[in-house]
Amino acid sequence: MENGKLTALSPLDGRYSDKTLELSSYMSEYGLIRYRLMVEVEWLKLLSKEDNFTLLPEFSAETYTKLGEILENFNVDEAQKIKNIEAVTNHDVKAIEYYLNEKFSLDPELKGAIPFIHFACTSEDINNLAYSLMLNEARSLVMLPKLIEVIEILREQSHQLSAQPMLSRTHGQTASPTTMGKELSNFVVRLEAQLSKWSRVELKGKINGAVGNYNAHIVAAPEVNWPGVAERLVAKIGLGFNPYTTQIEPHDCIAEYCYALCQLNTILLDLSRDVWSYVSVGYFNQKKIDNEVGSSTMPHKINPIDFENAEGNLGVSCALLQHFAQKLPVSRLQRDLTDSTVLRNMGSGLGYCLIALKSLTKGLNKLEINSSNLEYDLENAWEVLSEPIQTSMRGFGIENAYEQLKEFSRGQKIDKQMLHEFIGTLPIPPEQKERLKSLRPSTYLGLAELLAKTV
Repeated sequence: MENGKLTALSPLDGRYSDKTLELSSYMSEYGLIRYRLMVEVEWLKLLSKEDNFTLLPEFSAETYTKLGEILENFNVDEAQKIKNIEAVTNHDVKAIEYYLNEKFSLDPELKGAIPFIHFACTSEDINNLAYSLMLNEARSLVMLPKLIEVIEILREQSHQLSAQPMLSRTHGQTASPTTMGKELSNFVVRLEAQLSKWSRVELKGKINGAVGNYNAHIVAAPEVNWPGVAERLVAKIGLGFNPYTTQIEPHDCIAEYCYALCQLNTILLDLSRDVWSYVSVGYFNQKKIDNEVGSSTMPHKINPIDFENAEGNLGVSCALLQHFAQKLPVSRLQRDLTDSTVLRNMGSGLGYCLIALKSLTKGLNKLEINSSNLEYDLENAWEVLSEPIQTSMRGFGIENAYEQLKEFSRGQKIDKQMLHEFIGTLPIPPEQKERLKSLRPSTYLGLAELLAKTV
């Protein structure tokens, strides 16, 4: 079998591979290797510049340039060389050290630095930083732009449809009218709030040795302020510093990251279901796409598959993210390896979310409002005006106002004439009667239009 897409075990690498391509350079095995290599090189560069670390002389400017070129020129072919070494060593981090050994052996100055590759480090020193970098850059460079795109589409639609009256439903029953724009604006506000929380989650790292105490560092070079050196490295690569760890950085920050993204997914899932419902009742039509098939047997159908796809993939993403968040902060004593295989699946949690975001974007861009259907429903729901009538009755001190309207309207179909006849019987000023009679379901909107326009 040769077709990788057709034989892939995961749909992320098969059916949906074109939709997750942006993540592959960050969240793939290649990405992990690249970030590990970066950490190893940056650690060596920092050691060479540390005044009190006299074991390793400072490199020449030319050598620093060469180290930078190792990273700049790193590609999939170079990553494969590391995988080939790993096939022999059966150790993925050690393979990177040996890869650098080979590179350095060809350069007179770097050759002398070979003993200081991976100096005083445990594998987790490299791994924790690599994974935090992966998640940080995948968030900022891939996920946040797609989330912002969805929010901006919703914002534009909120403004466009700010004045489009719509019958609300609470518990599935007719309720006080709103506008379509206002209902979409609710999601804009929710998503922006949660996006802000997720984007602010600080991913942290450590490089403090086998159990987090700089044991080997101190023996080798007691004159060096090792916590200070570690903090400088972590800050240099753009992460927060965690000074208190065991062998592993405890992943509390990754758990927070996962929970925050899961909450974003949940809001998006809620949006997907609501828009699906609006399509189902004909409030939205979907633009026709030439040659696209809805049903294999019913030619007329344009199914809301984009919102269904989004809902399904958001659910899978949340299931994975919740497991990551619950598992990763838990490790036996100073270290076990149960986090290793879990961390390798982080890309899947983000990947299914990315697919959903693309489906949502596609689906939202296909929507067309069906004003006539919205107006029809409103004109057949005069009972919703029982709310302002009973509230007005209360304002004029009429006893049992709610009960009177309940008796008049509950479970009944009320039309305009019946409502006006009831208003005519009320002991309220004539001008208030006229104000109530002027109401229509389509105009009883409160501040919905204003709220929709101001998101």
